Parts: sequence; structure tokens; C-alpha cells
Amino acid sequence: MWTCPKCGREFETENQNHNCIEQSTPIDTYISAQPETVQPFLNLVRDTIRAVLPDAQERISYQMPTYWKDHNIIHFAAHKNHIGLYPGPKAIVHFSDRLKDYKTSKGAAQFPYDREIPLRLIEEIAVWCYETGHHH
Repeated sequence: MWTCPKCGREFETENQNHNCIEQSTPIDTYISAQPETVQPFLNLVRDTIRAVLPDAQERISYQMPTYWKDHNIIHFAAHKNHIGLYPGPKAIVHFSDRLKDYKTSKGAAQFPYDREIPLRLIEEIAVWCYETGHHH
């Protein structure tokens, strides 16, 4: 099997002649299904998490964009008035002092669209979840 380095498609013949078509991922589909006003926020969160978890696989789990490597690391999702980040209860406790200005629950934090999304904090939470194995 030969894998095209540009598009990632697999072929039986090496250097198979083909048209590279960028394949849509499940997270692309999730984001494109959200309201246009929300999509930029989702892309920011996605890009932020991807940058700090480059080895994690993107997938949909619990109907949300999820980062996975041997286990679910962190999830996020669009809601009417906020992005929900789902790092699990231990992360919410660990970062509680930095999340005090946001609504939180046992395993989630809410980042309203009408405020700046705390991307640096999201990076740190994602890395902490990955490194400690504490996850949703």
C-alpha cells in the first residue's frame, strides 16, 4: 500500500496518479453544522488544542469534538451562548482558581461567546489532562 503524502489517501500502486482531495474530518463536519457566528470560536479552540496535542487523534465522542490518545483527553462543544470545555472533574478542581470567572460544573467549563475565549488556559488544561491521564 502507498499513502499519498499530500492527501493521505491509500492506493495499491506506488505513486498512483490521482486528484488529491482534502477529505473532511468528523470535526470539520461538526463545526460546519454549527451557526456561522459560532464557527470561528470552535475553530480557535480546535486550533489551540491541536497545537498543544499534535499526537492526539481528533474524533467525535459523546457527540462532541474529542482529542484522544489511548483514552479521551478533552472534549469541547458548541452551545447557544458558550463553548463548553469538558476536561473532566479533576481538571476543573485543579484549575478552579483560574476558572473562577467562568461557570463550571463537575467536569465542564463554559466560555461565553461575548467574552474573549481564554485560549492559553485551554492549552494548559489540555496539556494537563494529557500528561496526567486525568480525562473525561
